[in-house]
Amino acid sequence: MIFDFDEDILPAGIHPDHTERTIERWIANAEDSAFCEAVASDQRGRKLLEAVAGNSPFLAQNLQRDADFTCRLFRDGPDAAFAEVLTAVNSAFGAIKDTGKVMEALREAKRHASLTIGVADITEVWDVDRVMLNLSDFADATISAAARHALRQASDAGRIPLADPNDPETRSGYVVLALGKLGARELNYSSDVDLIVLYDPERLPHDDPDMIGANYVRVTRDIVKLLEERTADGYVHRTDLRLRPDPGTTPVAISTMAAEIYYESVGQNWERMAMIRARPVAGDIELGEEFLHHLRPFVWRKNLDFAAIQDIHSVKRQITAHRGGGTIAVNGHNIKLGRGGIREIEFFAQTQQLIWGGRSPALRGQNLENVLDALVEHGRIGQDTATDLLASYRYLRRIEHRLQMIDDKQTHELPKTDEKVEEVAVFAGYPDGAAFREELVENLQRVERHYAALFEDSQDLGAQGSLVFTGNELHPDTEATLRDMGFDDPGRIFNTVRIWHHGRYRATRSERSRQLLTELMPQLLGALAKTANADIAFVKFDEFLGRLPAGVQLLSLIHANPDLLDLIAMVMGDAPLLADWLSRNPHLLDYVLTDEFDKPVEDAETMLADLQHSLTEADHFEHVLDITRRWTNDHKFRIGIQVLRGAIDAVAAGPGLSSVAETVIKVLMPTVETEFAKQHGQVAGGTLSAIAYGKLGGRELMHGSDLDIVFVYDHAPEVEASDGPKPLAPSVYFMRLAQRIVSAISAPTGEGRLYEVDLRLRPSGNKGPIAVHIDGYLDYLQNSAWTWEHMALTRARPICGNGTFQDRIRAGIADILQQERDRDTLFSDIQDMRQRMAKEHKGESIWDIKHRSGGLVDIEFVTQTLQLLHASSAPAVLSTSTAGALTQLRQAKLLQDDIANTLLSSLTLWQSLQSIIRLTGPERLDDGIPPAGQTNALCRAGGVETFDQLKAHMSVQAEQTRGLFQHILASSE
Repeated sequence: MIFDFDEDILPAGIHPDHTERTIERWIANAEDSAFCEAVASDQRGRKLLEAVAGNSPFLAQNLQRDADFTCRLFRDGPDAAFAEVLTAVNSAFGAIKDTGKVMEALREAKRHASLTIGVADITEVWDVDRVMLNLSDFADATISAAARHALRQASDAGRIPLADPNDPETRSGYVVLALGKLGARELNYSSDVDLIVLYDPERLPHDDPDMIGANYVRVTRDIVKLLEERTADGYVHRTDLRLRPDPGTTPVAISTMAAEIYYESVGQNWERMAMIRARPVAGDIELGEEFLHHLRPFVWRKNLDFAAIQDIHSVKRQITAHRGGGTIAVNGHNIKLGRGGIREIEFFAQTQQLIWGGRSPALRGQNLENVLDALVEHGRIGQDTATDLLASYRYLRRIEHRLQMIDDKQTHELPKTDEKVEEVAVFAGYPDGAAFREELVENLQRVERHYAALFEDSQDLGAQGSLVFTGNELHPDTEATLRDMGFDDPGRIFNTVRIWHHGRYRATRSERSRQLLTELMPQLLGALAKTANADIAFVKFDEFLGRLPAGVQLLSLIHANPDLLDLIAMVMGDAPLLADWLSRNPHLLDYVLTDEFDKPVEDAETMLADLQHSLTEADHFEHVLDITRRWTNDHKFRIGIQVLRGAIDAVAAGPGLSSVAETVIKVLMPTVETEFAKQHGQVAGGTLSAIAYGKLGGRELMHGSDLDIVFVYDHAPEVEASDGPKPLAPSVYFMRLAQRIVSAISAPTGEGRLYEVDLRLRPSGNKGPIAVHIDGYLDYLQNSAWTWEHMALTRARPICGNGTFQDRIRAGIADILQQERDRDTLFSDIQDMRQRMAKEHKGESIWDIKHRSGGLVDIEFVTQTLQLLHASSAPAVLSTSTAGALTQLRQAKLLQDDIANTLLSSLTLWQSLQSIIRLTGPERLDDGIPPAGQTNALCRAGGVETFDQLKAHMSVQAEQTRGLFQHILASSE
């Protein structure tokens, strides 16, 4: 009455109520209800129904829906039933031309196959090898049937030619390759099918050669629809076409020539690994075999060089090797991708195949058992290892099938609750969960031990955990590792790294560069994760990599000097300004390795000589602009790195950065004047000077600072025009010359820009001329300037031009600053100005270093006020540097020591923090905790250990500074 099986091995049914409902509906739906009732009342039949319907809602649904087929299955057994399914797929669909009916028939066949294979697995009339083989054979048959239908439909529509319309696949020039488990004929119960679709446009003549690719893409989409689309009848197979060459840029069907070119030029070792198990399953099988034959030199290298072996090992070692120890948690464990899982067994075999298969053809098999046996025969592994791995592979595949059989889900994870794990255990034939857990962990640990043996002589590359960027989907362990490291968008990381691996950048087109990048990947990501913002740092590194003209030299340099990775990561994550410059100038990494790089920045005279020497290579004006930008930004980069590394403190960087700016202005001004004179000549007795204000005037420049400049000129009194081919009146001449100088400093070129220039401190601000005569400049300051303009003047100093003219400017400025002032008027003006500034700039964030209460503005206002008040009687208090002025005021006993020291301490803190913020991120930070890299830099600048200590220190300094501001400016005596 019912096929033969051992009823003692059947699992108990977890849900008896499900069994009862299923039996009732099966009997109701079947034509031979008497047979159904007989089976249900028979002891063996009852146990079979309980094992199937009581554990798997999916099988229960198929059992009652396809009731008559179930009767035949139970009566004749799985062998006969499966033969019936394959016969139906292989022969019956040839006569069906209606796509809807083909889809319906394929889905019915899938339900029948799923039920048959499920019953055969549960009753163990088929072992796990037979189950995998039959799952694969069914997939082959259905993919072939779908291909036949789609090809014939396309031919009938006149889109493609066929050699034989009655046999659409043969010599069609179109082939479907299976990879992965289907390629190895080891498909699991509810699996995607990994496919690559190829066509050879030369195989058959086409009416419209320009449409060949588009037509085969349409055929491919039709096949996917036939297999994948869910209807009321279900689906056949989920399809995955992402293992094709560079799936982000290529169509779903590509020519064999394009595929061969890809693999030969930028194919990666993980793709070689994937192609080990490739085989043609549908379409033009002969074409598929020819393609794979041509691909053999790519997959199987007879002379595998050391670098390629290292790359294979680095791919392997990115999966964390657990060398024993540590408990494997069963609940939620992924038996495919987790520790000791199926992937580790496959990887164990495939890495050995890649390394040794080029010289030993016997190692090129696809079936795991055959591969392990061949590895033993060739002395690559021991017999015990092969036996252990094969036994555990079969065990884990059996558990995998039971997991997927429950609800037809492509899952590899055990349930997260004890109750659900208990249900899986019973379905797998165990008396209880404890026995299941024990045997499962034993197998996982066995695999883990053998897999870890591959790492005995290798350093793990897995950083904090697994980092796998092969294949077409983000490994869950890799996602978890990236999140644990501090990346918020692991998917973006994965997709970008795959772009690198596909050789889309010039820097990653060579095989050697990709090998180096693979080896460096965990260390690179670990370094980026330590920065102020890991995701932004990664994006910056991607931009850096994308701009490189080539990769091998630089990546080899990094490989030989691992500390460079930390520097690159620090720059990319913690210093956006430096990151942009490094991306445009990767040669700076060579500079970093020189002894000169870490030395203190040279004095101004040495800088000037160095820049002038560099300019000897310039053969035209634009070349001068490029060289000055390259020189300037290289020095900014050097100083920035020294600050980030802690080689110099942030305040000490100010004079160096200021010297860099002064040097380039001193060089550019006469160069521009010479160029300008070619058209407009010169003005008799004419001279032009740039007066530095603000941070440049005080030699307190920071990264990203503007240059506050005022241009002042003089000329012989009787001159009416310049003497060039296109003469200009003196005022027009110097205004246009000043504008040319500003453009030479601020205009972007291929080497970037130097500085933004701010001219608003000139007399009358934006309403005044861009360059002003010295007499008008001094007259304005003496008779028309506001108090705030005199405050700004305390930081003014000429930095270039005729020496005598500079002396005249300095003397004029000193005369104005040293005039006697009414204390009450001065204090009233300054208090009013501070109040108006506070309304405009609230300074509510603790990171608004400049405008916050007790911040930089308060210190500068106090300092400049006292300079203006006392300069008439004590000229020595005049200093363009805020720190210098406070020191002079203290020495002159015009500021008490404790007050001066507090203000100097606050000034150092604020300037240090502002400098670090300019380097490491936006000038306005959030009030939360910044990322680790930025936090560390800020704490180091503040001279404290923790971020909480820094905030407390800032609060104290701000409160003290604000109190002193109010105390000093409140007094009118």
